[in-house]
Amino acid sequence: MRKGAKAAIITSVCVVMVGGAGYGAFSFVSAVSDTGTEVKTGPLSADEVKDASSTFFTAWEKGDATKAADTTDDMSGAAADLLTAYRTNAHLTKVRITPGTPKGTSVPFSVNATVSYRGDTEPLTYKSSLRVVRGKATGRPLVAWKPSVIHPDLRADDTLVTGEATSPPIEAVDRKGKVLDPKKYPSLAPVIATLRKRYGDKAGGEPGIELQIRRGDRAAADETLATLSPGTPGKLHTTLDADVQGAAEKAVRRYDESSVVALKPSSGEVLAVANHRKDQFNAAFEGQLAPGSTMKIVTAAMLIDNGVTSMNGPAPCSDTAVWQGQTFHNLAGMTANESATLSNSFLRSCNTAFIKLIDEKPLSDASLTTEAQDRFGLGHNNWSTGITSFDGSVPASGGPDRAANAIGQGKVQMSPLNMASVTATAITGSFRQPYLVPRKLDDRKFASAKGLPASTASQLKQMMRLTATQGTATQAMSGLSGDIGAKTGSAEVDGQAKSNSWFTGFRNDVAAAAMSQAGGHGGDAAGPIVASVLRSAG
Repeated sequence: MRKGAKAAIITSVCVVMVGGAGYGAFSFVSAVSDTGTEVKTGPLSADEVKDASSTFFTAWEKGDATKAADTTDDMSGAAADLLTAYRTNAHLTKVRITPGTPKGTSVPFSVNATVSYRGDTEPLTYKSSLRVVRGKATGRPLVAWKPSVIHPDLRADDTLVTGEATSPPIEAVDRKGKVLDPKKYPSLAPVIATLRKRYGDKAGGEPGIELQIRRGDRAAADETLATLSPGTPGKLHTTLDADVQGAAEKAVRRYDESSVVALKPSSGEVLAVANHRKDQFNAAFEGQLAPGSTMKIVTAAMLIDNGVTSMNGPAPCSDTAVWQGQTFHNLAGMTANESATLSNSFLRSCNTAFIKLIDEKPLSDASLTTEAQDRFGLGHNNWSTGITSFDGSVPASGGPDRAANAIGQGKVQMSPLNMASVTATAITGSFRQPYLVPRKLDDRKFASAKGLPASTASQLKQMMRLTATQGTATQAMSGLSGDIGAKTGSAEVDGQAKSNSWFTGFRNDVAAAAMSQAGGHGGDAAGPIVASVLRSAG
């Protein structure tokens, strides 16, 4: 066992005192290990942070994996393995590390290295950071080990390898044959990486020589860090539209932590997928968050399909509604209307109207789940979009969650992809599973659902039209021509000052949905994103 991780037996404890008071700003507590050496505890000094990180950097630069690993708190040997692979498998040489200014125990740094493989070389430059901690057993200042210390994109079980790429490169093109360059459309970088992993060997082309992060999670796409030999790319056709994608990229950049999806209701073809997030997560396809009042599209369909009410039928909007001991409210400033129809309560997004109606016969705890699954194709975990996607979740819920689910809170979870699909199903009456690459590429099976009765779809479409022209979506959708409709949503999150902003809408044969975390009301952030995307679709 390395001395940096050696177990210790504390036999005595003393506090260094000066004149009866603690020494300096802290009291440093010492103990004695089984080797008889003093074990220091307490906060790390600036010199300890600097010395520990410098020792680690020096050993790393020299390629001394054992010594570098010995300056970390790793007990599994993973540090030594990855540091060794850095030289032997990744073929990274001429490593130069430049520390930045420490912030407490955190030390940022930049790395300049050279990838050398079979006579080819390529520079590699990136930034990372580490944190220094005090070893519990030895008291030594040690680098807190995690793979991202070596490269910020490394995760547990990942490896660094330079050699022939795991798949040929691809040239992704849109529905009109226009090349989708991830430098121009940054949201597509992870999407294209996944498409390459899944379909690179089906698109033609030859693999090149690359430095890659080989993912321990084989479902995740390997990441290329440097290309020594580009290989020959194969051409992969997608359903995307470069113009709509460009508008989506621009729209999400206006709001932090935002995502949007656009698709064709008549076919299910995805036209755009864009994200603006710090974590680079494809929340547009994979997000799992409560969708707020956009869920009322599904709830309204459930009410109509079960004969509870209709577009012009009663849906009284009161100030409050009590469901099994929990009181629900509307957005501040909403005026009660006990004579309201479903259409009126929908376009104003009255929570209480929907909550009161879910107690009507023949509805049960499972009715919303059945509607979502059977009519809208949600929650079966069987969508085959071409990349990883979440299929929505509407679990059967009792108690207060039954009411909360009806207004898009509780246990309901959706992604913008799901809500764009909900809109597409609502206005056409048919569920067409969204997809990003043609089915003929791999003969995968698409998900199916029975869709909506023509009368239900007609009523939902008309209610969404009224919401876009007379209701809560009016401002966001103003100026859009053609056949338009929308639904707003805001989802409250515990501990979050502002709600998540949701919005879904359609214009002619394009449906779009967006989500902006902590973006406020539906029309505040998500609404303008959707409107921009719909406007670009012609």
